[in-house]
Amino acid sequence: MRRNWVLVAGLLVLLYLMLPIAVVAGLSFNEPSSRLSYDFHRFTLENWANPCGPGDMCDAVGRSIEIALLATLIATVLGTLMAFALARHRFHGRSATNLLIFLPMATPEVVMGSSLLALFVAGGVSLGFWTVVIAHVMFCVSFVVVTVKARLAGMDPRLEEAAMDLYAGEWQTFRRITLPLVAPGIVAAALLSFSLSFDDFIITNFNSGTTVTFPMYVWGAAQRGIPPQVNVIGTAMFGIAVLAVLGGELVNRRRAS
Repeated sequence: MRRNWVLVAGLLVLLYLMLPIAVVAGLSFNEPSSRLSYDFHRFTLENWANPCGPGDMCDAVGRSIEIALLATLIATVLGTLMAFALARHRFHGRSATNLLIFLPMATPEVVMGSSLLALFVAGGVSLGFWTVVIAHVMFCVSFVVVTVKARLAGMDPRLEEAAMDLYAGEWQTFRRITLPLVAPGIVAAALLSFSLSFDDFIITNFNSGTTVTFPMYVWGAAQRGIPPQVNVIGTAMFGIAVLAVLGGELVNRRRAS
């Protein structure tokens, strides 16, 4: 124990982080005694058999997934291009651009949400699905740039130089050397963007209009009792994320072997 105290402390921290997820997973199999009760009353599989539950919860989940996919795709493309520009090129205003990239990450979500709302209202833009997508792209781009840029900083430039010495063109070097090495960072940035977009409530609440996402549905349902199917959706999303990470790890190990 004395020699492995760092490992023990790390395991305790992981256990602490996993406790809320374990509670959500357990409550997904719970039949509460009342709508406003969160005690474990009776084990049931009815929540998983009917995951949509009351109302239009599945519509809200599908809308959140659609927004997250669009925001992730746009933010990943834009953020990756910006990361390459900042990491590989010197240009006028590069330091100011680096500073501006960090501003959305440091700005409180209330300030960003209200500022975007003022911008849309001043521009005469109707609030709805696309304003939410634009807002999510704005704060996801910063995380993509930081993640991909860190991956580029850790790359060995001699690998690309060796490919060029072996008569590979710029496009061949990028496609066969640079992109495969940067791909883990791009995938990590995309997964982070998706989770941030799917989970966002404050900025979405300012700019959604009549569009209802899953976090907004949960917030509205909390006033009259959150249905247990919400725990089913949360557990399913966590399980999908774990499977995606495990699948990527298996693919990397197969390539390494």
